[in-house]
Amino acid sequence: MNRLFAAVLGLALVAGAQAAEKVYQVASDAAYAPFEWQDKNQKVVGFDIDVLSAAAAKAGIKVQFHNTPWEGIFATLATGDRDIVASAVTITPERKQTMDFSDPYFEAKQLIAVTANSPIKRFADLKGKKVGVQTGTTGDEVVQKLLGKTSPNIKRFESTPLALQELLSGGVDAVVADNGVVVNFLANNKNAKLKTLDDPSFAKEHYGFAVKKGNKDLLAKINKGLATIKADGTYDKIYRKYFGN
Repeated sequence: MNRLFAAVLGLALVAGAQAAEKVYQVASDAAYAPFEWQDKNQKVVGFDIDVLSAAAAKAGIKVQFHNTPWEGIFATLATGDRDIVASAVTITPERKQTMDFSDPYFEAKQLIAVTANSPIKRFADLKGKKVGVQTGTTGDEVVQKLLGKTSPNIKRFESTPLALQELLSGGVDAVVADNGVVVNFLANNKNAKLKTLDDPSFAKEHYGFAVKKGNKDLLAKINKGLATIKADGTYDKIYRKYFGN
């Protein structure tokens, strides 16, 4: 083997290895702070992004994030446009029928937001009231169980912040949404005269990263990475960054 041929062969092998390196494409609805949102440079950032990035690094895989509207976000897995959905997705029996989930990485629950002077005290008080939810979320599902699936009093929005803005303007009487997002909105809108209500009927929920049904190889890599960052303190550090102690 002459030197020129060896050099060319070496370059070809390097190029082939680079070409074969998989970059997993991740869908995130970047309108759900503090879990995912876009910074001033339109980069997708947030708790979910940091957790999955850290887990991916430990698992030895690469990920790339894309802002993807919530409506239709799960369809991107089926079509192959995206490999992972990282978007504060609650693991539910219904969703597990069409996609697979990683081990849980965050515990959440629903929270009711109302105006400071609202007479509403509990979830049952929302009967006959106009309630804002984000379309297709577990908050939407919870309110449907109380008011009925076709109730005209359920007002659906593209994002939870939009629903909360509607509450501030008087368009709805309450908003039901994940606690992390509601609390973050109030923390960043100090002058908003809103209060939150926690109802004992709300069950605990767990977020997971979603992958296409049957993609066991990718799921195993994600779970390996999650287990590692939980064991070595990386997860706790990320958690404190967004939620304190």
